[in-house]
Amino acid sequence: MRLLAERRPDVQARPDALRSPPLGADLGLLLLRLTVGLLMAGHGAQKLFGFYDGYGLGGTGRAFASLGFHPGRFYAGLAGASEFLGGLGLAAGLFTPLAAAAVIGVMINAMILGVPHGLWTTDGGIEYPLCLGAAALAIAAIGPGRFALDRPFRWRDGGLGCAAFALGVGGLGAALIQLLGL
Repeated sequence: MRLLAERRPDVQARPDALRSPPLGADLGLLLLRLTVGLLMAGHGAQKLFGFYDGYGLGGTGRAFASLGFHPGRFYAGLAGASEFLGGLGLAAGLFTPLAAAAVIGVMINAMILGVPHGLWTTDGGIEYPLCLGAAALAIAAIGPGRFALDRPFRWRDGGLGCAAFALGVGGLGAALIQLLGL
């Protein structure tokens, strides 16, 4: 390792490479986590509890059944719990890769439903779930930042492993829902 450092003077010349990210980066991550996480938790609360003018489990279950997910109430509860718990996890920066996986899984299924309508949300397309899923994946890849409950855990710094976990588990969950729900 010493030989590598000797050959790469840029590593020796950059003592900031070992410093923590600037405060602005951590505040930006906090803003992103709170925005995406609390919006997702709100969507979950609409489905589960009827908060924020939502339909609750009964109404959302009927909507899921009309989309072909049977039993609709079960799949509405699963989607609502994934959004609610995944959103709260992202907002708090707690179990971030798992929280991101929950959000990504729900957003993949939302995108599958929206693909026939194109990209834009005004036409019922995938724009909104694509943005939320990408933001959740980015948070898993970057890590939740210093203002997170994940600070004591090894996944606090994110990385490709955390991103692969979030995308893989979210994708598998979405695939299972598509296979079993329809």
